[in-house]
Amino acid sequence: MAMKSRYPQFYAKREKNGNISFKGKLQVKPELPVYTVEIIYRGNSTPAIQILDPAPVKDAPHIYSDTQSLCLYHRDNFKWTASKLIANEIMGWTAGWIYFYEYWLQTKEWVGPEVPHGL
Repeated sequence: MAMKSRYPQFYAKREKNGNISFKGKLQVKPELPVYTVEIIYRGNSTPAIQILDPAPVKDAPHIYSDTQSLCLYHRDNFKWTASKLIANEIMGWTAGWIYFYEYWLQTKEWVGPEVPHGL
């Protein structure tokens, strides 16, 4: 209900495995492209967030290479649980990722928050 209320342009679909897929359009600023985004709620597992269109360029920052899911937070800084809401936690971070990605496309500098990996 939170997604329907805050992001009515997204529609939900329950998958056979019990996950819920939210798919819709997201535009963070009028001068930036409209993105088609899919977010898969997977209970206590971290949600999978993918940009479907326009597809991110190869080797874009903060995308897991194996799943092509966005990296929105470091697991040491935030713990996902099934009681959290995609609308409250993930959507704002996804919009932020798109904004920083668009800046990165122009400058090749990621100005969004990030945590060193591999430590």
